[in-house]
Amino acid sequence: MSEERQSGRQGRPGFEGDAPWHEPAASAPPAPGSSASVPIVEAEPSGGAKAGRLGWLETRRQRLRYWWRGASPNLRGSVFMLAALLVYAVMVAGIKHVGQAIPLAQILLIRQVIMTAILLLFAAGSLRRALHTDRLGLQVFRSVVTLLSMLCGFTAVVKIPLAQATAIGFSQVLFVTIAAVLVLKEVVDIRRWTATAIGFVGVLIMLRPSSEGLDIYAMLAVAGAICGAAITVSVRKLAASERTDTILLYQGIVLIVLLAVPTWAWWQMPTPNQWFWLITLSVFGTAGQWLITRAYQVGEAAALAPLDFSRLLLASFTGFVFFAEIPALTTWLGAAIVIGATLYTIRKNARTTAPPPAAA
Repeated sequence: MSEERQSGRQGRPGFEGDAPWHEPAASAPPAPGSSASVPIVEAEPSGGAKAGRLGWLETRRQRLRYWWRGASPNLRGSVFMLAALLVYAVMVAGIKHVGQAIPLAQILLIRQVIMTAILLLFAAGSLRRALHTDRLGLQVFRSVVTLLSMLCGFTAVVKIPLAQATAIGFSQVLFVTIAAVLVLKEVVDIRRWTATAIGFVGVLIMLRPSSEGLDIYAMLAVAGAICGAAITVSVRKLAASERTDTILLYQGIVLIVLLAVPTWAWWQMPTPNQWFWLITLSVFGTAGQWLITRAYQVGEAAALAPLDFSRLLLASFTGFVFFAEIPALTTWLGAAIVIGATLYTIRKNARTTAPPPAAA
């Protein structure tokens, strides 16, 4: 999920409801001491119960709308984030299900074609603007790394328990710390280096090295996390000049071109049930990408990032209920270490990058 999570951080436009809002005057209570005549409306013999239900639904809808407009940006971002994680859980379960019979390249191509078609539908009025880029080389690099991240990460999802693949994926933040020093020339203090080292101990616990070596599919999950860190760094570089829809459209173009040949060579005709899941995971993946992009546009990254760890609970539940997977004790122990180190790194980054207080 790393490429989706990072794609929306470069722009933070104002969210709906910035302007003051007021409840309609008609809903205000009468002034004290005044008498307001309330007309008595007799229910009609037919349709009265239905009209009452519609009125109740409209009242609830208005109250929900007022609550949404009055909610803080971080609360609204949290709602978007949790919704994104739920739809991503469906997408990942769909990939694990159809990935047992359909080549991964074919799944990713179908997913990307549907996602790009939806993006083009919404960008039809400003397609030329969306395709304009000043960083074509970096756009292509990010798209290639995104493809590698998905191939490695989703192969791990298909081959090892969902909880283990998800927990190893959390190590992406640790690799971002290293990439920030090597590529972005950021300064990292000893505490963040210590947290990074401790986090890698948790990764090793989940990899469960033995005399027979490391699990190749678990190593692919690590490779996916490394590629996810490269995505984060490239998006930071693109943030200064590129739009979110531009990044996503170039991702679609590059992935479709690169996946076309292997999909044609190893095409497996899906069954009707498999087509259902392919379309479902594609639509849910697109919805999840929009939701998580919107979450980071509305809320603060430091406030939203900890919610991402609820993916581990969702993955454990999905793996147990639908695939009869029971996470090993080493998965939970390693995940706890990685999550603790990652949360410390996120909080440290938030304090480091926080703007200085305004002068009195």
